[in-house]
Amino acid sequence: MTLIAIFFPCVSFFLRGKIVTSIICLILQITLIGWIPAAIWAVISLQNSRADKRNKKLIRAIKTKS
Repeated sequence: MTLIAIFFPCVSFFLRGKIVTSIICLILQITLIGWIPAAIWAVISLQNSRADKRNKKLIRAIKTKS
């Protein structure tokens, strides 16, 4: 998924269900100069999404243990 975020940033957002963000990213990556910020934005967003899932899983584990 990280490679998709680097080479096709708008597709990365679209696959995660963020349609409006995907369109904004597509507009940004139309230019060659905008491709780099779009790719960085997609990778950071993907990493944040993974961290959120990990945190939710940890919170659920702590709640069930208590």
